[in-house]
Amino acid sequence: MKSLLSNLKISVPDKIYLKDPESSTLGKRIIEHSILLIDDIGFDSFTFKKLGVKIGSNESSIYRYFESKHKLLLYLTSWYWAWIEYQMVFTTFNIPDAKEKLFEAIDVVTKTIEQDDTFSHINEIVLNRIIINENSKSYLTKEVDSENKEGYFVIYKRMIRRLSEMILEINPEYKFASSLASTIVEGALHQHFLKVHFKSITDCNDAITPSDFFKELTINAITQ
Repeated sequence: MKSLLSNLKISVPDKIYLKDPESSTLGKRIIEHSILLIDDIGFDSFTFKKLGVKIGSNESSIYRYFESKHKLLLYLTSWYWAWIEYQMVFTTFNIPDAKEKLFEAIDVVTKTIEQDDTFSHINEIVLNRIIINENSKSYLTKEVDSENKEGYFVIYKRMIRRLSEMILEINPEYKFASSLASTIVEGALHQHFLKVHFKSITDCNDAITPSDFFKELTINAITQ
């Protein structure tokens, strides 16, 4: 997996940023430290001024890359889902059995994240915590429809569509493949959140993972 990913660049829709942060050392430091700072203080308290202090750069230099912190969050969430999509594609490639293929895909989108050393400036474990806690803030806005038309969420939607297609491989007559696929993706984030913060209202714990839950939920739904 690592050798395959090392030959690929994680692509984010270019309308999200003003200058590609992957194109410079400063841009990579902006991404690296924005992840750490958002994880530390939360997205609501995060500002470019605070980030500038962390990286020892002027606030104005950050605005050369992103016009707002919302666009930065869109970048981080898009990067994360593209990274997950790559893993899904490579993990399920050449798996002939439809059920095994679907279960592997569910594992990828619901598992506890491990560090990927391929991208040294991005801590995927910390980024995953941000996605669990802050992902919905990237689209629960008044601008969501216009941003959707601009293609800001194309990676997220494409990944869910891939999962939906795998569901239909098992049962082409299943009427709710897209709804189920999006429920798996979003529901996994919610179960990981509950596992940490509201343990009394989830069955997920150290022994039962969100992956276990969503694989059983999915196969029961599409094969009954």
